[in-house]
Amino acid sequence: MDIIPTGAILGAMVRGIDLAAPLAEADFGAILRGLARHGVLCFPGQDLTPAQQVAFSRRFGTLEVHVSGVFQEPGHPEVMILSNLTENGKPIGLADAGQDWHTDMSFSRTIAFVNVLHARRVPRRDGRALGATLFASMVAAFDTLPAATRERIERLTATHDFAKFWEMMRARHAGTTARQPLTEAQRASKPPVSHPMVLRHPLSGRRSLYADPGYTVRVDGIGAAESAALLEELFAHQLRPEFRYAHQWTEGDVLVWDNLQTLHTAVADYGPDEPRLIRRCQAMADFVFGPEARRLTAAPALEAAG
Repeated sequence: MDIIPTGAILGAMVRGIDLAAPLAEADFGAILRGLARHGVLCFPGQDLTPAQQVAFSRRFGTLEVHVSGVFQEPGHPEVMILSNLTENGKPIGLADAGQDWHTDMSFSRTIAFVNVLHARRVPRRDGRALGATLFASMVAAFDTLPAATRERIERLTATHDFAKFWEMMRARHAGTTARQPLTEAQRASKPPVSHPMVLRHPLSGRRSLYADPGYTVRVDGIGAAESAALLEELFAHQLRPEFRYAHQWTEGDVLVWDNLQTLHTAVADYGPDEPRLIRRCQAMADFVFGPEARRLTAAPALEAAG
């Protein structure tokens, strides 16, 4: 197995491994190290069944079943379908998934470690792939903040709310989105939660800015105006072009990214007649903060390597 860096601020290509086969412990440790170093890993040319995707994804942590309960792969509720395709006049997947900057599951008490997306159909126009996924490095964002701001936010927490992004998408795509208003039960299952604004990565030891435009609603313990101003400053800073990396999809790609150190957004530059179909799994950050993950990656050596 070879892990080949993109040369950009994020990203590496992983070749020489079939994710449909059982994964050796040494290979999984190398994948964890690659994630900690590069943030985004692409495994090209994969052909996974939903069950195989679930098995691979489960290595990273407990799999989340999306709170909306919609567009699940039959027999595999952990697999969510992202697609603009319709069958019998009804959508088969969530068409507007992730179309603004966010970090998945920051609204959850247990946050997310990785997303595992498997591209089955990629929209194209004149032979050019559309529907890229953009990423931003929150390690770089934190490192380049003014020293006073870094010191300030290391002492602060912020509140994240699932409803912020959901309602933003409903308003933006009113009349076309499959998103329904959240029920009281759905809201109760994902109440607002607070997390530290600076996260130390459990494998690399690097610090990252943990606040995002999609779900972060306020900074705790300070006034509303001061909170709004600080978040506006941080959101503008973390989306600077030099922190970004774009993944251009190809059919068969399995893309794995680390939510502990990145933001992402999906580029909606394709039309309804340009089909897109991606299967998504999400592993929570229960395993990665435990001793087994540190054993597999030799965390002290990784941190020292920077």
